[in-house]
Order: sequence, then structure tokens, then C-alpha cells
Amino acid sequence: MMNSNPVFLYSKRRREVPKYKQKVVPPAVLDEKIEALKPSVAVLDIQMPLIDGFGVARAVRERSIAVQLVFLTAFREEDLFNAALDLGVRGYVLKESAVTDIVACVRAVASGQHYASPALTTHLVNRARRAASLAADNPGIATLTPTERRVLAFIAEYKTNKEIATALSVSPRTVEAHRTNICHKLDIHGSHALMKFALAHRSELN
Repeated sequence: MMNSNPVFLYSKRRREVPKYKQKVVPPAVLDEKIEALKPSVAVLDIQMPLIDGFGVARAVRERSIAVQLVFLTAFREEDLFNAALDLGVRGYVLKESAVTDIVACVRAVASGQHYASPALTTHLVNRARRAASLAADNPGIATLTPTERRVLAFIAEYKTNKEIATALSVSPRTVEAHRTNICHKLDIHGSHALMKFALAHRSELN
């Protein structure tokens, strides 16, 4: 079983039994180990020594590491749940229900789905309701490409054009073109209007 600060890496690429091979990795070198081991799914705690789960999720996102993340945590607060999903975390499991949820979560996330412990259903409903409201109030949201939505999410994290360009492996000029297209599609005008929009709707953009 897992202790208070574990990370289990499950890889579909391995042939051993059980189907998902597990490996525990020290928190201090998580992002490097994840990149080196190339797991399909990494299960993190939010609270870990030296670097927390959010720090790992940011590093994975910024370095475009091909792994799906799951948070296994005791925290059920809605703001933490939304912050995790905003960073691209695909699974969120409460430790109180880990025995019944973690295997189903890893399987779902490994197959490309999202998963949250049933106790967090209200958070998902609230998030979906806000997203629906945003789409109704701003029809242009539906016309954004996946890359444009990702740029908008990076803007909500206060990333500069250069930082976004590095994360997307494109030029800063391409990022600026994306910003212009987003403003046009959303009918946003003003020097800081795009930043204000991204920050106000960060949880509805993922």
C-alpha cells in the first residue's frame, strides 16, 4: 500500500504482470524520472517533500512530457480540485476511497478518459455548469482550436509569449498570431482584455 508521500508510475508499455507495473520515485526528482521512465500514468500526492503535486504537474506541462497525471490526495476542496484540472491532471482520487477508486482511475486515465472520486461529483457538475455558461455567453469559445485554448490557458498562468512558444515548440510570432486570433474570435478588445478574460475563466477553459 501507499504511504503518505508516494508516487506510483503505471506503464501500459510494459509486458509484466500485473498489467500496470508500479515504481516508487523520490519526490525531489519526479519530473526527471517521469521523463526518463516514460510511464503512461503517474500518480502523485498533492503534499510531498521538496516539491508538491502541483509543482510536478506544472513541470510536466511546461516540458510537454507525454504522461497522464493522477492526484491521490486527502484534499477535497473545490479550489484545489479545479486547480489540478486546470493544470491538465486527468484523475483526482481521495485517499479515503483509494482502495476502491485508484485502479479504476488509472485504467480510465490510461485509456484517455478523466476520473474523479464519486464524492467529488458536485465539483464536476459545478465545473461543467460554469463551462456551459461561458459557452452560452461567449459563442466564440466553441470556435477556438485546441492550440488556441492551450495558449489561453497559458496566458491564465501569466506565461509570456516566449514561455508559451517554448512550451508549444513554436516561435513567439506564432504565439502572437494565436493571441490575435483568440481576441478576434472572442470579440475581445483592449491591451489587457485577453489576460483578464483568461484569468476570469481559467477553470472553464480545460
